[in-house]
Amino acid sequence: MTPVTGQLALVLHAHLPFVRHPEHPSFYEETWLFEAITECYLPLLRMMDGWTRDGLPWRLSLTLTPTLCAMLDDPLLQSRYAQYLDSLLGLAAKELERAHFDPATQALARFYLERIMEARSGERGAWNEETGSVLGRFAEHQRNGNLEILTCAATHALLPLLTGEPASIRAQLGVAVMDYRRRFGCPPSGIWLPECAWSADVGPFLRGAGLRWFLTETHALLRAKPQPRAATFAPVITPDGLAAFARDPASARQVWSRREGYPGDARYREFHRDLAHEAEWTYVQPHLATDQRTFTGFKYHRVTGANVPAEAKELYDRTAALAAVAEHAAHFVEQRALQCAAATPLLGRPPLLVVPYDAELFGHWWFEGPEFLDAVVRRIASGADGLALTTPGEYLRQFPTHQQAIPAASSWGEGGHLGVWLDESNAWMQPLLRGAAARMTALADHFASEVTDHLIERGLRQAGRELLLAQASDWPFLVKMGTAGDYPARRFREHVENFNRLAETLEAPSVEMLRAVLEPLEARNNLFSDLDWRWWCGRKSAHGVSERTR
Repeated sequence: MTPVTGQLALVLHAHLPFVRHPEHPSFYEETWLFEAITECYLPLLRMMDGWTRDGLPWRLSLTLTPTLCAMLDDPLLQSRYAQYLDSLLGLAAKELERAHFDPATQALARFYLERIMEARSGERGAWNEETGSVLGRFAEHQRNGNLEILTCAATHALLPLLTGEPASIRAQLGVAVMDYRRRFGCPPSGIWLPECAWSADVGPFLRGAGLRWFLTETHALLRAKPQPRAATFAPVITPDGLAAFARDPASARQVWSRREGYPGDARYREFHRDLAHEAEWTYVQPHLATDQRTFTGFKYHRVTGANVPAEAKELYDRTAALAAVAEHAAHFVEQRALQCAAATPLLGRPPLLVVPYDAELFGHWWFEGPEFLDAVVRRIASGADGLALTTPGEYLRQFPTHQQAIPAASSWGEGGHLGVWLDESNAWMQPLLRGAAARMTALADHFASEVTDHLIERGLRQAGRELLLAQASDWPFLVKMGTAGDYPARRFREHVENFNRLAETLEAPSVEMLRAVLEPLEARNNLFSDLDWRWWCGRKSAHGVSERTR
């Protein structure tokens, strides 16, 4: 065992926007969730189960955003996920027959069949009478002390853009904290700031919500005032008493960089070349949730090379891909050990490397990502490199005293600021959001002391849900990226319009009209069952949140 020279905090951010469409028999965007469960969340759970089974001293932090939790726990989406897997099982059977005279392709089809079968009905499947739900299994690992689950804003709203609407930022945080307590039986201590977006004005609201630490981008600490002596190798304490942890840039480059990143290795599976784009339409269409060629998850080719055209991609070799995983995991850990060895003499104690990533990178975008994480954790657990796994919360318990500083305004969006969400393509959303937020506060103030009608209570709760959903950072991001067609703009407009229709009926209550507007929305957008619309009362101070979340 090599003496510990540094600590590594792996942090994964699992998030998807709330997508649920009971008004349609199937809906393509719901497959975002289904793909993530199959390719990311279940493989992560299998790894955690394996680490625990093997007695490894593992630690990991994981954000489970409130919108993702709502979808994972939703009976309708659970049943549709089972149907989705059944359809893929049918496709796998067809693929085994089609590739009968092509042993290499058939072996890959069988590999996919086995993965789908395990997700559908295996003992480590998505929903099992013995193991429980996906959320329940993550919660068990937290209770055992290995996993630290983080919260996020209720619908992943960009918090710096809400500081001018105090009631809305209180609601985003208050609803998230209450939802976390209900699901996991304890309050959260840390938060993944949506898009890692921070400004000093956010601090009092985080503190008021009972949170103790947050994650942010590298330059938030490197440009903090005063400049931190430990750079990003330790957190700083803000004037509000919050610990701010920043991303280690070197470890980020080795995974995310287009030129240096591991996922671009020629041996890994090619994401973009899918059976749905190559098979006869009548063959693949019954297994798609839309009348367009989307994705099936049956991908038979490897990256092959950075400039190799799609039609020239070579067949995926699982053995070669796992060999690449072993090489890259070893390199990753060795590089982290070198970083820590160089920084330790300057800091006087083992440095901390915070390594945050989107969870969906591992398994979905980078198919071999879960195996990479598994190899990294097992290598560190061996003690051969002088590194120890930790979580931000555990690190603060071990080292509670740190330099005080004010992190710089930042995000991990392009350019490190908020430009992605205030682009000319999506800036039209902001006035609509501000108007709806002010209207919600006026409604909450009006009814705060006199509402007695159960239907009006329901209407106010649903108005809050629609506003929260409209505030999601996903919609302007997807509009800017242009990768989801008109869906994000349409979803945003729908939530704003839903909110305004509810507000109109609440401002001049008519039982018949309110029920007609309310009931379809309650059936469709049913998250946050215990939502308290009083979060939007404008008379509360920023610190008033703490009285409601503790």
